[in-house]
Amino acid sequence: MTELPKIFDPAEIESRWYAHWESNGLFRPERPDATPFTIVNPPPNVTGSLHIGHALDNTLQDIVIRYERLRGKDALWVVGTDHAGIATQMVVERQLNAKQQKRTDFTRDEFVAKVWEWKAESGGTITSQLRRLGCSMDWANERFTMDEGFSKAVVKTFVELHKRGLLYRDKRLVNWDPHFRSAISDLEVETVETKGGFWRFRYPLADGVTLADGSDHIVVATTRPETMLADMAIAVHPDDERYNAVIGKEILQPITGRRFKIVADEHADPALGTGAVKITPGHDFNDFDVGKRAGFKAGDMLNMFDADANVVQTADGLIPDRFLGLHRFKRDGVDGAREAVVAEMKALGLLVPHVTKDKEGEPVEADFEPRTIQTPFGDRSNVVIEPWLTDQWYVDAEKLAVAPMQAVRDGAIEIVPKTWEKTFFNWMENIQPWCVSRQLWWGHQIPAWFDEDGNSYVAESEAEAQALAGNKVLTRDPDVLDTWFSSALWPFGTLGWPEQSDKLSRHYPNDLLISGFDILFFWDARMAMQGMEFMGEAPWKKLYLHGLVRAADGQKMSKSKGNVVDPLGLIDKFGADALRFFMAAMESQGRDVKMDEKRVEGYRNFATKLWNAARFLQSNGVTASTSHEAPAAALPVNRWIIAETVATVQAIDTAMTELRFDAAANAIYHFVWDQFCDWYIELTKGAMDDETRAVAGWAFDQILVMLHPFMPFITEELWHLTGARSNELIVAQWPQALAAVDSEAQAEIDWLIRLVSAMRTARTELNVPPGAKLPVIVRDASEETHRRLDRQGVALARLGRVESLTFGEPPAGGAAQIVVDEATFILPLVGVIDIAAEKTRLAKALAAAEKERDSLAGRLSNPSFVEKAKPEAVAKAREDHAEKAAEAERLKAALERLG
Repeated sequence: MTELPKIFDPAEIESRWYAHWESNGLFRPERPDATPFTIVNPPPNVTGSLHIGHALDNTLQDIVIRYERLRGKDALWVVGTDHAGIATQMVVERQLNAKQQKRTDFTRDEFVAKVWEWKAESGGTITSQLRRLGCSMDWANERFTMDEGFSKAVVKTFVELHKRGLLYRDKRLVNWDPHFRSAISDLEVETVETKGGFWRFRYPLADGVTLADGSDHIVVATTRPETMLADMAIAVHPDDERYNAVIGKEILQPITGRRFKIVADEHADPALGTGAVKITPGHDFNDFDVGKRAGFKAGDMLNMFDADANVVQTADGLIPDRFLGLHRFKRDGVDGAREAVVAEMKALGLLVPHVTKDKEGEPVEADFEPRTIQTPFGDRSNVVIEPWLTDQWYVDAEKLAVAPMQAVRDGAIEIVPKTWEKTFFNWMENIQPWCVSRQLWWGHQIPAWFDEDGNSYVAESEAEAQALAGNKVLTRDPDVLDTWFSSALWPFGTLGWPEQSDKLSRHYPNDLLISGFDILFFWDARMAMQGMEFMGEAPWKKLYLHGLVRAADGQKMSKSKGNVVDPLGLIDKFGADALRFFMAAMESQGRDVKMDEKRVEGYRNFATKLWNAARFLQSNGVTASTSHEAPAAALPVNRWIIAETVATVQAIDTAMTELRFDAAANAIYHFVWDQFCDWYIELTKGAMDDETRAVAGWAFDQILVMLHPFMPFITEELWHLTGARSNELIVAQWPQALAAVDSEAQAEIDWLIRLVSAMRTARTELNVPPGAKLPVIVRDASEETHRRLDRQGVALARLGRVESLTFGEPPAGGAAQIVVDEATFILPLVGVIDIAAEKTRLAKALAAAEKERDSLAGRLSNPSFVEKAKPEAVAKAREDHAEKAAEAERLKAALERLG
C-alpha cells in the first residue's frame, strides 16, 4: 500500500488514469454473456470545441454508463462526430480565404479532399476534450457520419424512403442563407431584434373600383418594401366590412403594372395596420400559405431573388430593368432594392408618410414608422435569412411521425420528464415537410440523377440510375443532404445497419438517449421516425431531456453577453471530478442549470475532504476491504455505518432508476461528508480496533464505488492507493444493498449525533469558550437513554466537551437546556459566560433579525414589488427573508435556553 500524498492533485491523476483506462480497453470490457446496456452520444460537430452544454450532456451520460458498467452490464456507449456540413465547409473556406483562395478555385473533388485533410489534422479537438471530462466512450469503435459504412446507410435510407413514397422533390419556401447560397434548417436560424421600419403604400384599385368610402386605392403596410416587386395578391379579413365590396377585385401594382386580386384570408388582421396585407408567396412563409389557400401553385409563385439575394426577373417578366441586379439591401454604400422601391413609390406619390410631432407640437413626416423587427439571421453566416422559393428534396415527416407518436402513447418510448410529452405531441401533430437538401459541397451527395428534361432517377449508384433512365444522358444532383438527415440514423447506423449483425440485434434498440430539450425536434424526433421506419421499433426505451446551462443570474449564455463559461477552464482550476459532480448535483428534472463557480469549488473541497479521510484511515491502519459483503460488527457505531451505507446504496439505485441525477449525487455527498467523514471518523477516533478497521475499510470501499460514476478520477486513484486490488475500480462490482439493517444501532447513533449537535449549537450560540468543558445534568431520562449514555458516555464526553454527567436537578443560576427526545440536558453556565450580557446581546440581535425579516416580508407582500421588480430581485428578497426568519428562530431559541 502506497502512502497517500498530502496534496490532492487532480490534473496529474486525471491524465494518468484516463490513458490507462482507454489503453486497456476498460471502457468496453468483454462481457458477451452480460445484459447489454446501450446509449449513443449526440454526435458533436467535428468542428466543435467542448462547451458547457456538452459538459452537462456528456457528464450525465457518463454517470449512467459507469453506473451500469459497475452493475455488471455489457455497457456500450457509442461515440462519434457529425460532419457538420455548413460549419465544416465554412472552416475550410476561411482557411482558403486566408491564402487568397476560394472554394470555386477548385473542383468539387479537390475541395472535398481539402476538407478531409483538415479533419485529419484538426477534427479531433472535441474528442480529446471529451476525454478530459472523463467520458468512458467506446473509442475503439468511434464513428463519423461521413465514414464509409455510415455513408452507405445514409444512401440506403434516401433511396428506400423515395421508393416508399416518403421522399420527394418539391418547390417550396426554405430558409435561404445568401452567404452560403444554401437552404438551412430552423435550428441554424437565430432570431434577433433589429431596428427596422413599417412602410405604408397606396395600391391603386383597377378598373375604376372604389372602396365604400370612395377611396380608389388600398393602403398596405410592410416591413419589406423590396418584395413588392413579386407581389401576387392583397389579403383582407373576410369579416372586415371596409373591404367586403372589393374582395375578388383587382389591384394594379404601381411599379410592375402587375394585376392581381384582393383575396379574403384570416391571416389579415383587421386591427393591425390598415388590415390589408400584401402577399408575396415566394418570399414569406405566411404569404406562401395564403397563396396556396388562394389557389396559387408553388410552381407559379414569383421569385424575385437569385441565390445571392440580388433582384432577378420574375416569370412574368414585369420587373423593370432598372431594378435588376440590385441587392435586396443597401450594401457598401450602394442603395439596394429596398431603397429603390421606396424612392420610386415616393416619387409616384404613393408613399404614405409616417407623421409624428416635434417638441413644439409641429407635425414631422418620415418615410416610415420605426419598428423593432424580429429578424432571422444565419447563426454562422450572420446574414439575414431570406425565405426563398426553390426546388428541394423533402421527407414526408407527417407520415413518419405517426409511429413515434403511438410509441410514446403506448409507453414504448418514455419521455423524462413527462412534461415534455405535450410539447412533443404538439410539434409532431403539426409537423411540416422536412427539407433535407443543402447546396453545399461537403456532405453526403444526394443519390439522384437528372436527365435533360429534368426527370429525376434515385438510386444507390450511377449505374442503377442509368439503368432506370435508359439511354438518357444523366447529371448527378450537386446538392448534399442535411446533416440532421444522416444523424437521424445514429442509433442503428452506428451499429452497422444496413448490414445485419449480432451487434445490431444486441444493442438496438438503445436503452436510453440523453439530450438537451433544444434538439427534441431536430434530432430526437427524427431518430424516432427513421428508427421506427427502418428497424420497426423505437430507437430507445427512454428519452431523457435536460435543460440548458445558464449564467449565474439565469440568463442564457452567449458570446455577445460575455457570460460564456469555458468548461475546460473550470477543469484546469478545480478538476474534472468537481465539474462533473456540480453538473450532476444541479441537474434537476425540468429545470435549467445555473452556473455557479463557487459550487464547483465546493465540490473540489468535497474531493479534498474525501482524500483527507483516506489519509486518516491509512494512518490508522485501515486498508482495502477483502469482502464485498459487510463485515460482522458488534459495536453500535459500526452497525450504524453499515446501515447508513446500505441506505445510501438504495437511495442511489432508486434515483438512478428514476434518472434523478441530483438526488443520486446528493445521497452520496451527504453520506460521505456528514455520516462518514464528520461523524463516523469522529466517533471512532481513538477507538480503532480490528472490527472498526474492517468496517471502516469496507464502508470506504463502498463509498469509492458509489462515488465513481460521478467522480471517476479521484475514486480510481484512492481505490489503488488504499490497498492491493485485483482489478480497476471502473470494472469493480456495484454494492448490493443486502446487509441486514440494524435499526437499533441506527437509532442509538442518530440519537448521539443529535445530542452532540444540539450541544455544539448551544455552545456556539451562547458564546461558550471552545475549550471549556461543561458539566451536564440529565433530567427525565428514560431507561433507554440511561443505557445509551452508559454505552456512549466516552464518545459524548469527547465530542460534546462534557466534564461530568449526572442525573437530577440543576443548581440555581443560568443554564442552557437542550431537549432530545424525552430527556432534558442542562448545561450550567454560571461562571462560564456573563449571562446578563449574553441575554442582552441575544435580545438585541433577535430584535435586529426580526426587524429585517418583517421589512422583507412587507416588500414581498406588496403586489407592486412582486409584479414589477426583476425576477432575480424578487428571488433574492425571498432568499433573504428565509435567511432572516431562520436567524430569528435560532436567536429566540438561544435566548430561551438561558431561562
